[in-house]
Amino acid sequence: MIAKIYKIIFFCFIIFYQNVSYSKNLDITNFNEENIYNYFSALVSLDNNQYSNSLKFFNSSKFLKESYQPYINKYLFSLILNGKITTAIKEIKTIENKKFTNFFEANLLLLLDSLKKRDYEKSAVYIKNLKKHEEEGTFEFIISSVLEEYTYLFNNNKINQKLSEEFGNLSLINRAFQNCYLGKPDSEYFFEKVINSDERSYSRYLFFYINFLISKKNFADAENVSQIIDPLNSTLLIAQTKDWIQKKNFENFEKIFSCQNSNDIIGEFFFLISNLYSSEGYLNKSNFYFNLSNYFNPKFKFNWSLLADNYYKKKDFKKTKKILNNFNKRNEIYYWYKIKKTAEIIKKENDSEQSFNYIESEFSKIEKPSLKITYDMGNIVKSFKKYNLSIKYYSKVLSELDPKSLMYADILYRRGGSYERIGNVKKSDEDLLKSLQISSNEPHVLNYLAYSWLERNYKINIAMDMLKQAYEQRKNDPYIIDSIGWAYYLIGDYVEAERLLKKAVQIMPRDPVVNDHYGDILWKLGKKIQANYFWKNVLTFKDTENKLKEEIYHKLLKGPKKI
Repeated sequence: MIAKIYKIIFFCFIIFYQNVSYSKNLDITNFNEENIYNYFSALVSLDNNQYSNSLKFFNSSKFLKESYQPYINKYLFSLILNGKITTAIKEIKTIENKKFTNFFEANLLLLLDSLKKRDYEKSAVYIKNLKKHEEEGTFEFIISSVLEEYTYLFNNNKINQKLSEEFGNLSLINRAFQNCYLGKPDSEYFFEKVINSDERSYSRYLFFYINFLISKKNFADAENVSQIIDPLNSTLLIAQTKDWIQKKNFENFEKIFSCQNSNDIIGEFFFLISNLYSSEGYLNKSNFYFNLSNYFNPKFKFNWSLLADNYYKKKDFKKTKKILNNFNKRNEIYYWYKIKKTAEIIKKENDSEQSFNYIESEFSKIEKPSLKITYDMGNIVKSFKKYNLSIKYYSKVLSELDPKSLMYADILYRRGGSYERIGNVKKSDEDLLKSLQISSNEPHVLNYLAYSWLERNYKINIAMDMLKQAYEQRKNDPYIIDSIGWAYYLIGDYVEAERLLKKAVQIMPRDPVVNDHYGDILWKLGKKIQANYFWKNVLTFKDTENKLKEEIYHKLLKGPKKI
């Protein structure tokens, strides 16, 4: 690790001095050994996600800010990542060489400073400077375009009739917020268009639609809209929204957001940008824009779940746990999220047993867990292979659902899987068949039941028909491909089985069962060396169960058992 850091610093020195040699108007006295060391230590810390250390080193090399343009760019980024937005804005304003601050983020911060202070005349000037950088990237274009619309709105108290429609649902969201800001009745129309979008990622805006209705004292309409919220599979914010509505905690909505507050609207826009960066894996960029979002609307504490997820992805569990402390028992859904995320961290840092004991203990302390929390617990204990316990929780959920609903069918599928894993095939078949009575073409249920029958050498022809039906719907699902390939193996069509299992292995190269099946098929085709290769691979996989390992050892000696 240390050798890697020295290499990074060595190459940085080369690039640094190349840039210096071609630069003009440099105060060479600032390039002493200590400043340069601190600067590159700051870069290394930033690269290693050590935000506090990074800022410490940047502050120790501030003599470079008037001498070396890349310094101010990285320094500002470090300040924002540390939540010091006001300090970053002051630094930009005090830089004497204005060419050093002629980049997207610096111009963005100046614009945001004026928007925060509601100095919209200055905003109109700053947006023009920001627009000069809009061609630097897709996000830069989106951010500058949307902020141009909001600047016009706040400055003129009316909507720009030349609004861009090229951003799809993002344009609809902007329309909804702009109409809501002005108190126009069209707000409802635009919110409905957003939430009725085919893209589930925009379900978040159900919260803002309900928030708008509550701000108009339309409590009955808000309750009606909340009826469309899936009680089991909704996102955190939407599940919390439903919980508040059910408990008639209407006052909670306006405590964290108002569409008639310009800062709240800008905060939500930057949260959306942060979310988009996170979904694409750019976690530092996501954290950068999250902090801008929080700068505008620190009341929206629920947004911190995104930052917690980002730090978790970075394996910075200390910061993750610190952020999770923002969530308390007053808001049940986010408190449950805190418990689940803490259990995940315990599993990473310690072991599965401690993780399970923790979440089981915390769950037992919840006096009246909601349907969603009980459902989550069923899925969680199932992942720990506590199948009898998962059956208990799934049964509790089923007792409170409409027996004709798709949700009921899904829980039957999940409970049926748990029964199958404990060897109760009669109960498993009953649940899976009942699930198919409600939703006859559900490919994953068809696949699970059919594969279970194949494993028992039971109703092979019917199982094959079910698998063909599932495969037609999900031709790229590796589990379904594996199942139908295995079915062909069982009826002796090894050529077709090999074609399908080869595809499954390509999609899931480290799945123990898929590799085991492929080895069996290769053996039957006389490709024994290749078969041994795939079987030996199975022994190296972390997720391979002991029972399968024993079967592999037998195959390596004597080949697969006869069908």
